[in-house]
Formats: sequence, C-alpha cells, structure tokens
Amino acid sequence: MTGDDAAPGADSDAAGDSAAAASDGFGDEGEVSDALPRPDDPLADAVETALADRSAVVAVGVPIRLLPSVLAARERSSGPPWRVACRPGVVDALSRALVLGSAVAEAVETDQIRVRTGDPLGHGAGGTLFASPDRADAVVGPRGDRTLATSAAETDSEAVDGARATAESRFDAATTEPVGMSSRTRLLAAAREILDDRFADDLAAVLATLDPGEFGRTTEPSDRTLLAALAARHDYLFRDLRRWVGTDGVGIAPAQEFTRDREALVDRGLIESIKVPMGPGRPMLRLRAVDDALLRARPTEVPAVLEGRFALPTDADGRVRDDARRGERRPVWERRRW
Repeated sequence: MTGDDAAPGADSDAAGDSAAAASDGFGDEGEVSDALPRPDDPLADAVETALADRSAVVAVGVPIRLLPSVLAARERSSGPPWRVACRPGVVDALSRALVLGSAVAEAVETDQIRVRTGDPLGHGAGGTLFASPDRADAVVGPRGDRTLATSAAETDSEAVDGARATAESRFDAATTEPVGMSSRTRLLAAAREILDDRFADDLAAVLATLDPGEFGRTTEPSDRTLLAALAARHDYLFRDLRRWVGTDGVGIAPAQEFTRDREALVDRGLIESIKVPMGPGRPMLRLRAVDDALLRARPTEVPAVLEGRFALPTDADGRVRDDARRGERRPVWERRRW
C-alpha cells in the first residue's frame, strides 16, 4: 500500500481511463467464475484491511473482484449502511452466483450496504475509490500490479474531503439495481418450507464455507449441480427441488434448467433418477444418491466430492470412463496412501 502521496479524489481528464479500468483484468465483463476465486490476491486483502472498522464508507467503481472484501470488511464494522456503486455488469452477474450473490443480497436486505451501478471513477488506472470521513483509498497502479493510495484526514483533510465529495456525487448519480439472487435468509426459509430442515441445514453449512467465486452458473459443476446433489442425499422428488428454486422470492434459476445438471450427476454415477408413480399422469422422478463418497460426506465436503468426480475424464456420452473410476469411489480421506 502506498502512502499519503496521492489525492484519490482528483478526477483525470485522460481519454480512455474508464475503458481501460473496465478491462484491466478485474473480470467485470464475464461471469463471477471468470473473476473469482483469486486465492492469492494482495489487493483484495489490502482493501479488506483498509476498510475494516471504518464508518460511513462510500465506494464507487467497485469491481466484482473486490466485492467480497467489501462485504468482509462491513461485517467487521458498524454504523449506517455503506453505499457501494459497482461497475456495470457486476449486479447482473450476482444473479447467477449462488455464494456471492446470496451474501450480497443478505447484506442489502439487512441494510448493511446499499448497492448501485455506476461507471468506474475517472481517476488513475484503477478506477475504484473508497472514502469515509477520516480516510480515502484509491486503487492505482499498472495492470497486474494494483495497490491502494491512501489519504488520511489527520495529514491531508482537503484531499479526504474532496475524495468523499467525489464518491458521494458518483454514488448519487449511479443507478439503483436490485440483486437478482435471493438473500440467504429467504433461500433457507423457502427450503425449510418446501423441502425440509435437512436440506436447509446442509445448504446453510455449504454456503458458510464456500469461497465467493465457487459454484457459479458457468462453472462445472455449477451451483445447480450442487443443489441437485444435496437434494439427492435425502431422496427428494426432483419436482420439489425445482419448485423450491422457482418459488417467488427465491428465483435461483428457471426450474427447467436443472434437468441438465441432474443428468450430469447421473452420468457420473453419483445419483439415480428413480421413477415414482404418483397417480394419473407422468411418473415423478426421485433423486437418490448412490455413490458412497456423496452419501457419507459431511455437507461441507460435498463440493469437493463433486469437483473430484467432474474432474475425471468422460466418454462421448458424458459418462465417467470405466478406467477412470478405478479406485476413486471411496472418499478421498479414507483412501490408503502407499
């Protein structure tokens, strides 16, 4: 982190600043999985450290890469809601990000943060500014080597006041945009009502331990694959799982989109779809886990089981090759090391 030698609130008139900031590797044009996770991200760590225990933070030009750091810092702070203007595309991507999207929606619903969409700040190369009454931090530096430039009120009150005025003006001009993903409270409440406590408790444990960028809509396995696998551990009807995801106020994904994920789990020998007669009409499908690793894993271990199985080579039909299955069906933590 640099010292107090920068003035984060000063606007730059250099042409192309915003365009460069929007394509500098922050990943805002892609899905959440394209930008996250970043296991070793000094800038994200620096942002969380800088924002922790701050009050009345106003942030503008926030890319999806830094949004988890903002949330983590807000949890370590108190006071009025933080105002956060994300870059274009970020809020839309959250509607397809089960882990990060539900966490952001929870923070919005509990009035911890207020989210809007606005263009990156036209200052410097980073385009992101965090300001509060006592301090301002701007993302600066060349692509691939971003850092924070800090101004403190005790040494440069004029720079901090200017940065805060700039941030507030940019936030006020940004567009209010609802997060498409449901909050975790709503997700779990609907799960308990439509499925039951077993599924809701498993999902709560998984959401609490997954990194923000895991199991997005574009990953394989995806968030829908994870939900279908969790449901199969308790023999739920496929219809009930799809009814839950389509419930008003939940809206994880259109119900019909889960068919491909169910079939992928079947092809990899993790679950079965059992036809169950339910009176007149087409039979229902019951999801049943048949793989030992999936059945015996703790809820928090299910993601690792899925990732391990989906990493195995498949044949032309999408089924795991027989030679790839050999020796991998038992949980990895039970296999003997030679």
